[in-house]
Amino acid sequence: MSDANAPVQPETDSSTEPAAAPATASATAPASVAGAPSARSLLKQLQQQFPTFGKCLPLSIGIDKQLLAKMPELDRKTMRAALGIHTGSLRYLRTMEKASVRYDLDGTAGAAVTDTHRLHAKETLQLRFKKEADRKKAEADAAKAAEADRARQEKLQLLASKFARH
Repeated sequence: MSDANAPVQPETDSSTEPAAAPATASATAPASVAGAPSARSLLKQLQQQFPTFGKCLPLSIGIDKQLLAKMPELDRKTMRAALGIHTGSLRYLRTMEKASVRYDLDGTAGAAVTDTHRLHAKETLQLRFKKEADRKKAEADAAKAAEADRARQEKLQLLASKFARH
């Protein structure tokens, strides 16, 4: 794509694969194959087995193909969900924002991280922080409105009881 505003998938080869699932959608989804691990348990296994995942280093493009070559029994859907959780994490995005090199499964340095991918990580973080700030502001506004309503009701009850005595 030549569109500068198009989203970039820094963690997988976007020419052959769809975008990874959002972290929240795959967290509670059941494994698609009976006996297959959940995406979160697979991610924990990958973090223990491969230094690149454990140290949260920038993943090389096509890491999914490397994973399938080393672990052919992996369910593709679960693997992609695990990759989505990993690459969507704040820790990974913060690493990508400042990274210069990508790493393969064994921790060997590979291709450079492009400015486009660094910018995508930065924009994703900024959007996530803005959404969180907006959510907290909305909660605070709702709490203030509820408190104001409670105080108003208290005053109305006080006035009603004052005039009911006479």
